[in-house]
Amino acid sequence: MTSPISATLFSDPACPWGYSESPALRVIEWRYADQIDWRLVLVGLSENTDRYAAHGYTPMRMAQSGVSFRGRYGMPFAPAPKSRLAASSRACRAVIAARQQWPGSEWAVFRTLQLANFNTPLLLDDDAQLREVLRVVPGIDAERVVGLIDEPEVVAAYEQDKAQTRTASGSPTEFQGKAGNSDGHVRYTAPSVIFRHADGRTLEAGGFQPVEAYDVLIANLDPTLERRLPPEDPAALLEFFEFGLTTQEAAALLTHGNDRPDRDAAELALLELVADGRAERHALGGDALWTAPGGQRPPALTLDTAALAS
Repeated sequence: MTSPISATLFSDPACPWGYSESPALRVIEWRYADQIDWRLVLVGLSENTDRYAAHGYTPMRMAQSGVSFRGRYGMPFAPAPKSRLAASSRACRAVIAARQQWPGSEWAVFRTLQLANFNTPLLLDDDAQLREVLRVVPGIDAERVVGLIDEPEVVAAYEQDKAQTRTASGSPTEFQGKAGNSDGHVRYTAPSVIFRHADGRTLEAGGFQPVEAYDVLIANLDPTLERRLPPEDPAALLEFFEFGLTTQEAAALLTHGNDRPDRDAAELALLELVADGRAERHALGGDALWTAPGGQRPPALTLDTAALAS
């Protein structure tokens, strides 16, 4: 069955804004489920680290940024300075390689890279580390994914994603001042979303937005959709989101209407599920990833810290 609405999400595993939008995106996924057909387009924020260095970015500055994002938006961050700056191109191509080999798996690969990038020492341009963190993703071969990063078909698809991202000139996103231009082309910033109805009508939410922005666009495109309310039992959320939820995501999903998410109440409810054997808590960046029993564990990266310091 064709979904009434399709949604294109522009994002990049290196973008803290795209990562911090996760609670709002989870809410929309829960409310509308398969009535919206999602497509992920990789932005390709960086081919190398030259631009970052030129703008004064350092591993310490990036770690400090994580503290700010964690405090403002609630997603887990482990704000430890990394060994060096890293570009996102190879990680983006890993997502595309998974998309080509196992359609649909790109979402799990992308989420795993986000969680690992902001909560482990992962360098997004280190193939060995990419292989290690992607081993937790079920249904893919991490070795094969990373081995395909430089294949012509993957590179060509990545360039297509980049080109589509860089078509924001004259768009509502640019009008709102939410577009970017780091390489001479006006681009959609992560996590911009374009919603398209089956009848051809299109609305977009550029850059970082509150969940209400997405919801009002969807309501205007098709007010006949079924709109699911928060569940009475939070275990239903863990069954629906098989790759787990962070505490802030769960809090957003349990929120009614325009109420403020109650993170403490959500955490207590999740702990009750753990005590009852209906959920598992996995430590992640000072917070947790909550899953149904036997669900996917968060990515880990085992590094020789002494070697990194030498």
